[in-house]
Amino acid sequence: MRLAVVVGAVCALAVAVHLTDLLVVIVALAGMVMLHELGHFLTAKWTGMKVTEFFVGFGPRLWSVRRGETEYGVKAIPAGGYVRIVGMSNLEEVDPADEPRAYRSQSFPRRLLVAVAGSAMHGLLALALLWGLLTFVGVTQPGTVGILQIAPLAKGMDPAAAAGLRPGDQVLAVAGKPVRSAEALVQVVTDHPGQPLHLLVRHDGRTEHVTVTPAAVRVPGRARPEGRIGVLVGPLSATENPVRAVGGAAQDLWQVVAATSDAIGTTFSPHGLASFFNQLGNAKAAARAAQAGTRPESIVGAVRTASQAAAAGPGALIAVLVSIDIFVGMANLFPMLPLDGGHVAIAVYERLRSRRGRPYRADVTKLAPVAYAFILFLVVFVGSAVFLDITHPVANPFG
Repeated sequence: MRLAVVVGAVCALAVAVHLTDLLVVIVALAGMVMLHELGHFLTAKWTGMKVTEFFVGFGPRLWSVRRGETEYGVKAIPAGGYVRIVGMSNLEEVDPADEPRAYRSQSFPRRLLVAVAGSAMHGLLALALLWGLLTFVGVTQPGTVGILQIAPLAKGMDPAAAAGLRPGDQVLAVAGKPVRSAEALVQVVTDHPGQPLHLLVRHDGRTEHVTVTPAAVRVPGRARPEGRIGVLVGPLSATENPVRAVGGAAQDLWQVVAATSDAIGTTFSPHGLASFFNQLGNAKAAARAAQAGTRPESIVGAVRTASQAAAAGPGALIAVLVSIDIFVGMANLFPMLPLDGGHVAIAVYERLRSRRGRPYRADVTKLAPVAYAFILFLVVFVGSAVFLDITHPVANPFG
């Protein structure tokens, strides 16, 4: 009941204050994090490790249920989630009866599989999102000019519909001249009020000639009437068949991974870090970076940008979510505890140091100072990013 009340209240509040886009983004990001944890959970279970907890959120427990040796539940703060696998390091005290099933007691392939499973889930999710974008939403076709929407001018005044124009029509030519841009088409229509215009359009693969007569509309501040046909024009989007979309999604995923790798390298280079921290005390530099969209965003900025993308349309939202998803997956593989990459690095190091029949176990206590320093850096970096996202929000890329 408590869980239902909390979820219902949040949804009702979002609808009441017209923040449905924000709610969709928060749910998507929470789902992204939980899929990450699900990757660890499923591989740990599959390899025989003991998993004692699988929770959505942090803080006070709202609801939980025990199934076998694992407790599943939801906590009050929806800021992620976690999976508790017994024996993730040699510092943890483990019941001797559970030691054979502890993470640290498993073979190198099993530990490596569990450690990378979270980031692998990000890759699979991104691939699925890109496939859905190509298959169901479509991507913008550069260089095309088409009818995106029929928008009647007034009651009984609908030149586009009267001429037989339909959403999805691609306008190839007007008055015998090729159409190069939406702006050029709008200008021709504007300059010919009450005069028939001959359009060459393509619809469902067929080329047709259409004659439309722009209505003469009086515009305040203009001496002459302007032509309007009652349409919204712009680049068209096209979908792919589900089979071909798999290859296209994989290619797009590789491009996102490469771009994210470059962005991470630039951000955390000496020059990138110096530029970032300089913005904390330099308002002009912060404003320039915000306007150019070159500054790394915190979760505050990411949610804002994703909400703006949701308002712009499903294609923009999917593109932003894929970028966030891949960044989180790649950042988690950085070889430093407490990130997944730290567990990968330890597993690889132990494998290299092990000899026949004599497995080597690294002393995690020696890594503690470095891990604490890394966590401190993350706290400072993320806190700075939040501050900049509040004081100098990145410009809306979809505005």
